[in-house]
Amino acid sequence: MQLIDIGVNLTNPSFADKHQAILERAEAAGVVQMMVTGTSLEGSEQALELCLALDESGQRLFSTAGVHPHDASHWSSDSARQMRALLEQPRVLAVGECGLDFNRDFSPRPQQEKALEEQLALAVELQMPVFLHERDASERLLAILKDYRDRLPAAVVHCFTGERAALFGYLDLDLHIGITGWICDERRGTHLHPLVSSIPQGRLMLESDAPYLLPRSLRPKPKSGRNEPAFLTEVLREVALHRNESTEHLAAHTTACARAFFTLPAII
Repeated sequence: MQLIDIGVNLTNPSFADKHQAILERAEAAGVVQMMVTGTSLEGSEQALELCLALDESGQRLFSTAGVHPHDASHWSSDSARQMRALLEQPRVLAVGECGLDFNRDFSPRPQQEKALEEQLALAVELQMPVFLHERDASERLLAILKDYRDRLPAAVVHCFTGERAALFGYLDLDLHIGITGWICDERRGTHLHPLVSSIPQGRLMLESDAPYLLPRSLRPKPKSGRNEPAFLTEVLREVALHRNESTEHLAAHTTACARAFFTLPAII
């Protein structure tokens, strides 16, 4: 059984000096490939550097390059040029993490929208898939995406935590959906239980979003309280339960979906 983690924040300081052990535990759990998330220009450079340093084979670690809405206030006239240079690197396979966050509003909303639209324009120009972030902004994100969707090869709403209307709005736009350990949270994730069965095969992918979102249903829990890709098996178990699928079947189609979405090499 093979799994692909489409979103891991491997550049997070809590992972410093632990990368090799994390990768070994992930591989032992069946997580054969990972997408390392870039959330700022500097972070995207670091994500690429980690991929090159930790995976000389060029088969297992890949990255995204983007500016998260929290960091959108730093988007400048030169940002698109810097990002284009990153996106031209062979191991960088998607634009993002980019999007809208109207929950925390760490950056003013007009700046979030400007940074998002310029990154979507880059994805159109380079014909690359997009790794999207959205919190409390589904209506506005859908409105913006409608102007770009026909020209984009693909886009995934990563770490989907929204309600039914948002999910079906995204599916109607032929977007992919990423599910994390949020679905394992009995306090705030139970609304996802009936929703995941509505995501068609070929549009669903799994992700850890590590070191965040440690699955609350995981037993035993790590003493560190830190999530890591090896725990993607718990997200797999929970999603399979609510889709009434075997874990083997879910692993097979979500892995095939991720491989096609990011154009990842096959792992024998």
